[in-house]
Amino acid sequence: LNFLGKYEFLLSCIGYCVGLGNVWRFPYLCYRNGGGVFLIPYFIMLFVTGVPLFLMELSLGQYGAAGPITVWKCCPLLKGIGIGMLCVSILVCLYYNVIIAWTFYYLGSSLQSPLPWSCDAVANVGLCGNGTTGNTVLKYLKTKREGLNDPGPVRWPLALCLLAAWIIIFLCMLKGIRSSGKVVYVTATFPYFVLIVLIIRGATLEGSLQGIAFYLTPDWSRLANAQVWNDAASQVFYSLGIGVGGLLSMASYNKFDNNVIRDTLIITTGNCSTSFFAGFAIFSILGHMAWKKGVPVGEVADTGPGLAFVAYPEALALLPGSVFWSILFFLMLFMLGIDTLFGNMEGITTAVLDEFPHLRANTLHKSLFLGALCFCFYLMGLLLVTNGGIYWFTLIDSFSTSFGLIIITLFMCIGISFFYGVNQFCQDIIDMIRHCPPWCTKVLLYFKACWVFCTPFLLLFILTYIFIEMYRTPLKYGSYVYPLWGKALGVCMGATCCLQIPIWAIVAISKETGTLKEVSISTLSFCHCEVRFHLCNDLTNCRARTATAVSVLNIQHW
Repeated sequence: LNFLGKYEFLLSCIGYCVGLGNVWRFPYLCYRNGGGVFLIPYFIMLFVTGVPLFLMELSLGQYGAAGPITVWKCCPLLKGIGIGMLCVSILVCLYYNVIIAWTFYYLGSSLQSPLPWSCDAVANVGLCGNGTTGNTVLKYLKTKREGLNDPGPVRWPLALCLLAAWIIIFLCMLKGIRSSGKVVYVTATFPYFVLIVLIIRGATLEGSLQGIAFYLTPDWSRLANAQVWNDAASQVFYSLGIGVGGLLSMASYNKFDNNVIRDTLIITTGNCSTSFFAGFAIFSILGHMAWKKGVPVGEVADTGPGLAFVAYPEALALLPGSVFWSILFFLMLFMLGIDTLFGNMEGITTAVLDEFPHLRANTLHKSLFLGALCFCFYLMGLLLVTNGGIYWFTLIDSFSTSFGLIIITLFMCIGISFFYGVNQFCQDIIDMIRHCPPWCTKVLLYFKACWVFCTPFLLLFILTYIFIEMYRTPLKYGSYVYPLWGKALGVCMGATCCLQIPIWAIVAISKETGTLKEVSISTLSFCHCEVRFHLCNDLTNCRARTATAVSVLNIQHW
């Protein structure tokens, strides 16, 4: 089973990469780290680490036609990389759908007029003072408790929204890419329409230029700060979804001769462009709110969930027709979130079904597995929709894609470049493209240099900085400082993901006989045939061996 057309794959990948981080994380990082100057380290990190690793993951999935675990049959010693990716995906899915539940909650609340967090609401008259929303959004949230040790009761309206979110995910993924590939035609394109509308509306408001200036005014001295470079690298990883297994899994459903280099350049360019222009939509309206309140933009700006669910809704509440703008904004957030979750869930389901092909062979078994998976995620996610769930949310968010993800991608880069062989991998890419245009060959030389030299060293720099900051800086959410046991729990989450690499390497060595080199590199070669995944010694006779592969592996797509 393949994507029915290249547009389905492109939209699926764009929807997966262009997520909530493009709207709430990039604009804040840009203004916090020197405005327009932040684009310099961002683009350097993008083209030296992000794009090469993106191409590596897409190529690995497309050539092997397998999920993040099974694809490492080419190098059994590194099977733990795929299992580590699976662990990261589980942690991300656990908290990411909670964000979608928040958007449901706000979307439903936006159907009321006036908005429940606006000054026009009768309950907020005492909080608003001189016509500003003040703390009404925080009052509306009512989520904060004392900390990790006091989560409080489950907020059942949010729990119902979380249940609805998982039901939607289940229905959209029931037939795999056959169903989710159709949904992305809407969910991947609608957010762009909303962003354009918000940019146009923001440009007409008083104070919008003040917000844009705050977003882009350069501070050249920030380039000497290591934190700026680390933020740029983390944003690249966060937005492109590298090392989680979603890209690899979606690429495994491509046709063998798909031009993976072209797709990489299109998707990564679209992703970073979306991040940049989302800043105009965000800060033009925040600039208007600052102008109306008579305060600096820095006092109304926030980061992370606070930007999307506190600062921006408060700004929208000040606009004429606030109900319409609020519905439009939260509908956009819902589409952005659900697309990204499709990719993460695809990484999990593809990995498991490739390892247990009897589940894939039976439609009922596939459906039951997907339903059980979604229900388990729902039960675990209930902790995050308690009154103190935001503290657990922040803990998982901070460590699920931290050092563990960097270590996994570092080993993926080293494994392909030095164990499998970077020359062989480049030849595999050329074999896929077949009629490889001259520009593809030249671009591949650049990627080859990155995979061998630049990318591993930059990943080591990022990893070193993360460990130094983790040791020096306490974990905080607002004014709340996490206890030592909470931080240790987060470190254990990240360590669990990356420790899969040595654990499964030891398992591979113990199961096989021969030298370490013989264990690390499979004597078989990848071959992308009509079956889900196939290994054969003679690539020229691959199609003739399809029937044998089906009987041995019994693996088919959804």
